[in-house]
Amino acid sequence: MLDRTPPYNLEAEQALLGSMLLSREAIAMCAETIKPEYFYKTAHKHIYSSIIELFDKGDPVDIVTLSEKLSTKNLLDEIGGPGYLADLVSNLLTPANVQYYAKLIEEAALFRKLIEVGTEIVEIGFSKENIEDALDRAERLVFEIAQKRSRKGFVRISDALTSTFEMIDKSFQKKSGITGEPSGFKDLDFLTAGFQPSDLIVIAARPSMGKTAFCLNLARYLSGQPGKAVGIFSLEMSKEQLAQRLICAESMIDIHNLRTGNIQDHEWPKLTRALSKLSECNLYIDDTPNISMLEMRAKSRKLKSETPLSLLIVDYLQLMQGKKSENRVQEVAEIARSLKALAREIEVPIIALSQLSRAVESRTEKRPVLSDLRESGEIEQIADVVAFIYRDEYYNPKSEKKRIAEIIIAKQRNGPLGKVELVFLKEQAKFVNKDDFYSSE
Repeated sequence: MLDRTPPYNLEAEQALLGSMLLSREAIAMCAETIKPEYFYKTAHKHIYSSIIELFDKGDPVDIVTLSEKLSTKNLLDEIGGPGYLADLVSNLLTPANVQYYAKLIEEAALFRKLIEVGTEIVEIGFSKENIEDALDRAERLVFEIAQKRSRKGFVRISDALTSTFEMIDKSFQKKSGITGEPSGFKDLDFLTAGFQPSDLIVIAARPSMGKTAFCLNLARYLSGQPGKAVGIFSLEMSKEQLAQRLICAESMIDIHNLRTGNIQDHEWPKLTRALSKLSECNLYIDDTPNISMLEMRAKSRKLKSETPLSLLIVDYLQLMQGKKSENRVQEVAEIARSLKALAREIEVPIIALSQLSRAVESRTEKRPVLSDLRESGEIEQIADVVAFIYRDEYYNPKSEKKRIAEIIIAKQRNGPLGKVELVFLKEQAKFVNKDDFYSSE
């Protein structure tokens, strides 16, 4: 297999170089995307590099100036002399197709890079190093190739204004004020305008506040909407445990009774209906423990390509495995940055659950603040939205706010701060709009 000639396109390389000798616009286009190593023929690498050097200095680029440049580098004879440069120009039909030539060259170069990386991965396979490190290295090598195809250049402001106006007009036509993915909680949607594509939303709370239940409620609502899908990475609970909570919230059967099998005769129809409704949801769960960022990224891309993915949930941030850093704060910050980058790459909002530090418990005022984020590091800077869940009755048994959970928006990069009150039915692991709950009583 290794004796085979690697992919290349000699005609495309010649046509691109000929185009550059005829058009400075062609040089400008190619300089953005093509690197010298993309050329298979060594002579073409030298020619291309010399053209770019002349162009960067503002010098004219033609057969005469290029010949002189190559001569000063003692490369003119090696590339075939002035006659070869003249052939590049005379054999070209038109420089108008330069972008297509560039595409052919880049694709051939990426295929060669795949072969090179494949050889490296074979060596990794024989290295007998730690399997997790080996898989991490192999996936990173392949991911770096994929990243080469995802470059973005400058966009003229007129283009950005056009797309922005289209977004504004779309929001105006909808009248709902929700520009992102809805949560199912009207007051929360009014405050956030929905979860926006490419945003990283951190939802944090102390244990037993209902973090997982809240996010399962969000997932259930959105995954039940037409043309929507939700993915959950559950690092703390198994898929069966999550399914149990979803069934509990859907059927309104007490979670303890559901776990122990203490189900009354009149509750079986509720259970059957709940299973039927949930089975129709476009909801996907991955309960791999200690998942790495690379594995999560690969699985997210795959899910995005196979479903109308609208939201990703990570439960929870501190259980993720990052690159080994000097301290855990740096490691968690790196994980948060990677989640934000993933959200931008797949253009889907990502909700990451997070623990709060014990400092909350030692204060008189138990409502959390940004500095309470556990191993926070840069989390509050990286996240687009930071929300806290707080239940006063957890700390104050005599609280007047029985069953009330406060969703506190402590940071919102593109919106207001504020607080939303929901009803939390702990026994059913369900959050409900406050108005809806009290109007039904």
